[in-house]
Amino acid sequence: MRKLAPLALVAAASLALGACGHADNASEDAQADSVEIPADQALQNTPEPSSDTAVASAAEDATKEAEKASATNAANAAEAAAADATAAANAAAKAAGSATDAAKADTAKEPAKAQ
Repeated sequence: MRKLAPLALVAAASLALGACGHADNASEDAQADSVEIPADQALQNTPEPSSDTAVASAAEDATKEAEKASATNAANAAEAAAADATAAANAAAKAAGSATDAAKADTAKEPAKAQ
């Protein structure tokens, strides 16, 4: 009987353990609910995008104003460049005139060479 008692105890324990639970993984129950939801569900109640004429016209007006400002800035820059070019041309002409005057003065000082 001494040999039969431990064997009976082990058999009873394994039957009790088998009867009280199932084979599901306990870690599946322990996982927290995800805060993420599928994209389809998130976008389910959002309205479809609509073409708002006020927004479209405001964007068009802003674009036109930007183009005008760009054209004005370009015209001002071109005017400044033209003024700089004119000033440089005047300075070059003045320098050329001074060089011509100096050459005339040098020529007047030298006597004519006999040939």
